[in-house]
Amino acid sequence: MTHAFRNRLMSLLALGMLALLATIAASAASTAPDGPTTIHVNVDAQAKGNAFPHFWEQMFGSGRAALALRASYRRDMRMVKQATGFSYVRAHGILDEDVGVFTLDKQGRPVYNFSYVDQIYDGLLELGVKPYIELSFMPPDLDSHPDAAKPFFYKLRASPPKSYALWDDLIKSFARHLVERYGIDEVSSWYFEVWNEPDIAFWNGTPAQATYFKLYDHTARDLKSISPRLRVGGPSTSAVAWIPDFLRHVHEQRVPVDFVSTHAYGNVCPDVAKVHRQIAESPYPHLPFILSEFNASAFNRPAITDTSYMGPYLARTIRDCDGNVDLMSFWAFSDVFEEQGVVKTPFYGGFGLVAERGIPKPAFNAFAMLHELGDTRLPAGDGPVLVTRRGDGSLVLALWNYAPPVSTGTSYVPGKPKGETRRFEVDVAHLAGTRQAAVWRLDRDHGDVIPTFDAMGRPAYPSRKQIQTLRQAGRMAPPEHMAVQDGRFSVEIPPQGLVVVRLP
Repeated sequence: MTHAFRNRLMSLLALGMLALLATIAASAASTAPDGPTTIHVNVDAQAKGNAFPHFWEQMFGSGRAALALRASYRRDMRMVKQATGFSYVRAHGILDEDVGVFTLDKQGRPVYNFSYVDQIYDGLLELGVKPYIELSFMPPDLDSHPDAAKPFFYKLRASPPKSYALWDDLIKSFARHLVERYGIDEVSSWYFEVWNEPDIAFWNGTPAQATYFKLYDHTARDLKSISPRLRVGGPSTSAVAWIPDFLRHVHEQRVPVDFVSTHAYGNVCPDVAKVHRQIAESPYPHLPFILSEFNASAFNRPAITDTSYMGPYLARTIRDCDGNVDLMSFWAFSDVFEEQGVVKTPFYGGFGLVAERGIPKPAFNAFAMLHELGDTRLPAGDGPVLVTRRGDGSLVLALWNYAPPVSTGTSYVPGKPKGETRRFEVDVAHLAGTRQAAVWRLDRDHGDVIPTFDAMGRPAYPSRKQIQTLRQAGRMAPPEHMAVQDGRFSVEIPPQGLVVVRLP
């Protein structure tokens, strides 16, 4: 590890920790545990409302592209597809050595092999999921700094190409192959994103911004030379960096751009609002905005990403980011994921919705529950509530009780979340008569596998029988049924609990 790379990596870790701590503080301040025990919610079932597209569940991130060849990856994708109906998946490394796209022969001439590319994308499309293609990382035979540090377990290559002529030919050949195989009507519905987080250790060009802009310029023009219908964007930065500079650059240099992408973790909605403003103030005020990575933490935190904490986190994030972003891609759909190495235990704070061996996490159930929300959002005040109307006229409410994580460290700390159970008193105007509502719950006693795993002693290698027990324990709790009289009902929610109510 070079001194410069070490400094950049340590800066990233420090910034990430500060962001995480700020997120937790902001979360606690916005819905503090010592808030009101009873929350009154007033809704008008006939209110006009605003369009509420399901921007949070149309795309998910994943481990590197080669993992899509595994049966476990596709099993988990089926699970998430069934729960959310998502349309796109984003993965690192389609150009990495383990996919085998590019080599040079003994005469220095390019050799292309799209065998694994075809297997990867054929498999996604068979499951009804389209590729969101992150064009990364550098093939070994194009690496301009082959001795540079290589992050992650799979040793990604973060260097600029040693020859832009070869890079241009690679991108054109790759895009041409996709169009020939799948047709321009299909491929034009995909996205092409140039690189991943070039502002930190995943890009070693110097200076980072100028060399990335050069990569983007070449790549965008290469793609458009194959078809102007191909969609290309960037800068895919960490922590919403470089957006004004990027938009200024592509405008001044007349470089194609079809969308803006960046990443945010923790309390993401202030960053989302910031980028929304930056785009509105740019020469491209209506350019689509894709948050192509988000999660509650940028690090493996078992008390955060493995627990029912994710229910209130996701509900509040959806509520607060609504209207400021076109797509948000949760990182990631599955713990078939090896950035930090081979998975050592099913619950280690991984980013995925599905743990090792197909075990659904609380976050999976939160997404499944929030999928019930309608496509029209109704006014409901500023509390921990989100009210929507579905196309059939039924109302769906999400209610939650935020409580801070038990721990923010990398080691698991057992314990129940602190805070009081809250009672929600709901009054829905223009909903006369008696109705039967469906009620889904997520908390430590409903749809949370972690108490069962704790009771087993947290085995690193669960037996096959234990795996079956964990899968069953992780399943979403079946809906309860509740009588609603003249639009009035009440529901109690424990700390870190999420409730979704559907009113016919």
